[in-house]
Amino acid sequence: MDKTPVKHEIIQKYLEQLRIGDPGKASIREIVALINLIEEESKVKFIRMEMGVPGLPAAKVGVEAEIKALQSGVASVYPMMDGIKPLKSEASRFIRQFMDIDIDPASCIPTSGAMQGTFSALLVAGNVDKKKDTTLFLDPGFPVQKQQMTVMGHKYESFDVFDFRGEKLRAKIESYLAEGNINSMVYSNPNNPSWICFTEEELQIIGELATKYDVIVMEDLAYFGMDFRKDLYTPGVPPYQPTVAKYTDHYILFISASKIFSYAGQRCAIMAISNSLWNRQYENLQARFGSKPFGFTIVMQVLYALSSGITHSTQHALTAMLKAASDGEFNFIEDVKEYGRKAKIMKDLFVDNGFIIVYEKDGDEPIADGFYFTVGYPGMTGGELLANLLHYGISAITLKNTGSEKEGLRACVSHVKRAQFDDLENRLKLFNENFG
Repeated sequence: MDKTPVKHEIIQKYLEQLRIGDPGKASIREIVALINLIEEESKVKFIRMEMGVPGLPAAKVGVEAEIKALQSGVASVYPMMDGIKPLKSEASRFIRQFMDIDIDPASCIPTSGAMQGTFSALLVAGNVDKKKDTTLFLDPGFPVQKQQMTVMGHKYESFDVFDFRGEKLRAKIESYLAEGNINSMVYSNPNNPSWICFTEEELQIIGELATKYDVIVMEDLAYFGMDFRKDLYTPGVPPYQPTVAKYTDHYILFISASKIFSYAGQRCAIMAISNSLWNRQYENLQARFGSKPFGFTIVMQVLYALSSGITHSTQHALTAMLKAASDGEFNFIEDVKEYGRKAKIMKDLFVDNGFIIVYEKDGDEPIADGFYFTVGYPGMTGGELLANLLHYGISAITLKNTGSEKEGLRACVSHVKRAQFDDLENRLKLFNENFG
């Protein structure tokens, strides 16, 4: 470690200051704070891959619409709890145009980021049936969703899908659902952190089991359309964004503006609840919240208590972005393809220097290049790999933090500049010379 870009003493100093005993177990925000301090003292600019934040400018059509809305005076007016009508209509149309799914505008609810949507949905789903007190996470997944469960005091189970792709997924999921205590299943597609994408066969399995066992599926589409192996853009023309909604009506979709429109700072998303689930009435919701309908309970009982609606001007921005996409005037997928192009280069640099791609296939097909990828190094746990890479000015988070059973790291490409690729290559070469 004496000849590495970052001195061991500096890293150790801030690990102790932040009381991080093992960087492999540190949260994303803890890693961010750690690297900020190390960078400041060491003067070494890190290759920062720890946090999944957009690396592209916010969609211009959204910014212009929001400015116009603010100038028109919406900042002084509370929006309707379930969202402004134009947004609800455009959300429904966007889902129809890009997913080939019909969801009524009434069932399309704006939330303050998908995180607020998942929190409210998980809270209500956990109370639909006294016997069903547990959520099942199809991991790896977004760590904060489990933190939400902890905050609520709700139970959850999880398993890593790595060894259960294809038809093997059916028996694994059913082994949990057959216990009778699962109220919902949660996954992201494309997946954070592994970037796997469930196949149509796998989505059908999930949907069929959800119907069989009366379980709600929560499909996190934060990276909507970003499987760049397919052209998922043309409105109203297949192929469409794959979804479990083709195979069950027990679903909630979360479509966030953060990544696909690079609009993360304004915290806007759509929670789209199937028409059937929206209208379904549960006796236990009446006992717990004072209202039976699932959709009404989420909006008027939970979201009302959380924020009383999302920012009024942001709703106008999201309306404009969804409309422009559905009209064929805004190819948001073409804009975010830069993530895939960078991922291809970065993955090759890692592999050329002794690393492996941990999650490397969807069925028989090589995994797509996108917002994230996963890397491991022979003979090292994920925690050891992260601790060692810090000395080379490279940061990420461990797969263990995402519910994965595999050893390795999640790497996010968004904040790595192309101008840093030479530095990345040189640091990886030095790392491999020292450990290979």
